[in-house]
Amino acid sequence: MIVRVFKWGTFVGFALLVSLSVYWTYLYFQIRDSAVRDEAQPADAIVVLGAAQYNGRPSPVLKARLDHANELYKQQYSQAIITTGSYGPDPNFSEAHVSTQYLVQHGVDVANIITEQGSGSTYDSIQAAAHLMQAKGWKTALVVSDGFHLFRVKRMFQDNGILAYTSPAPNSPIEVASSQRFWHSVREVILFSAYRWMDL
Repeated sequence: MIVRVFKWGTFVGFALLVSLSVYWTYLYFQIRDSAVRDEAQPADAIVVLGAAQYNGRPSPVLKARLDHANELYKQQYSQAIITTGSYGPDPNFSEAHVSTQYLVQHGVDVANIITEQGSGSTYDSIQAAAHLMQAKGWKTALVVSDGFHLFRVKRMFQDNGILAYTSPAPNSPIEVASSQRFWHSVREVILFSAYRWMDL
């Protein structure tokens, strides 16, 4: 009896492992597909996801996102930009504030920028941006981030009642480096799976 239970347990465990492997492989390719697909089209607001800043200056990753958001703004995809990101380890500068300053320095009218700096995680940033948009009656967002990030981000916006179009930063240092691109995408597989698991 014990041997039989052990055999069935081993079989079930193996089947679950195979199923998870198939799902995670499928998810990885979905993430990579989203990473290279530019859905840029007119929207109520351009939303820039935050990334690290160094003493008031955007990191290369954040700069790539901001430059792309600025280009979309100049091309009149939207007249509003929402910058996101909290203070992190630096109590003097938030990612969102640094992003706003950078955009203003590069020609964006400060009156057209909403700075959302109270959120520390991707999900918190999206929730906060979605609430801001809903308060203004806005329903669509053109979301800018690194390509690997966009699959999860798009679905989080949708879960918060906002139709999101995604546009990857073309000069992302992470996407350019193959090893970083792979490991960040694998990380997204885990984070998206955890997000969906918590949502059940």
